[in-house]
Amino acid sequence: MHRFLRGVAIVALINAGACGRASMIPSTTAPAPSTTAPQPTPAANRQLPNDIAWFRFSAEYRALTRQAYRVASERLPELSRGLPARSWAVIFDVDETILDNSEYEQRRFLLDSAYTEPSWNVWVNERAATAVPGAPEFIRRVKELGGRVAIVTNRTESQCAVTRDNLRTIGVEPDLLLCQAPGQSDKNPRFRRIQDGSAVAGVPALTVVAWVGDNILDFPGMSQEVRWSNPAALADFGVRYFILPNPMYGSWPHSEPIHSRP
Repeated sequence: MHRFLRGVAIVALINAGACGRASMIPSTTAPAPSTTAPQPTPAANRQLPNDIAWFRFSAEYRALTRQAYRVASERLPELSRGLPARSWAVIFDVDETILDNSEYEQRRFLLDSAYTEPSWNVWVNERAATAVPGAPEFIRRVKELGGRVAIVTNRTESQCAVTRDNLRTIGVEPDLLLCQAPGQSDKNPRFRRIQDGSAVAGVPALTVVAWVGDNILDFPGMSQEVRWSNPAALADFGVRYFILPNPMYGSWPHSEPIHSRP
């Protein structure tokens, strides 16, 4: 997951048919008398926006993540056929792909605040993110078939050790964990390092058979522009690219609306 746009975490859910009614936080504060001026809604009594509520509480979200990982699992034997054990890998993002950070998003909303670097760092150091449904099972399948688990995340290098700790709490032990060096949010150079063997000492060049992420930028050479510049590039989704739903944040909120193009 590409984290540079976390400041737009509180956005409307755009997944058609997925949003339903937002979850309500029960009110424990009596309404102000009608003769007084309107008062701000206490944070603890605020209604979660649809994007966070859907992600945290809907059956549809859990069904979609399991569906994506099931399709990936069914494709994996064919994708890895004929490759020697440990010679190939699947590349994963971390946030909203393996680890669920929606608790952090909810906390920030109820504090009447969006993403901040200090608050995110506190959350990461808690090591409290839970598993995205279906992720641990698929990762076990990768290893059973002889593949390596390579994680490319835009969590910072200073957060790598605690990220590995958090992954262990959900039963995930990656073979490679490549975090973001300062100013290097583009994941493509790290993808290439995994493929040419320069990523981690002692790990040879690997054939990458699949990618899994929640942001179009989690996939090689991809950006929001593929919507109109190269729609054919989306043909690999469901074949060797597998994407998880994330309406809370990502690269999409700053993309140009399709209807604005000639």
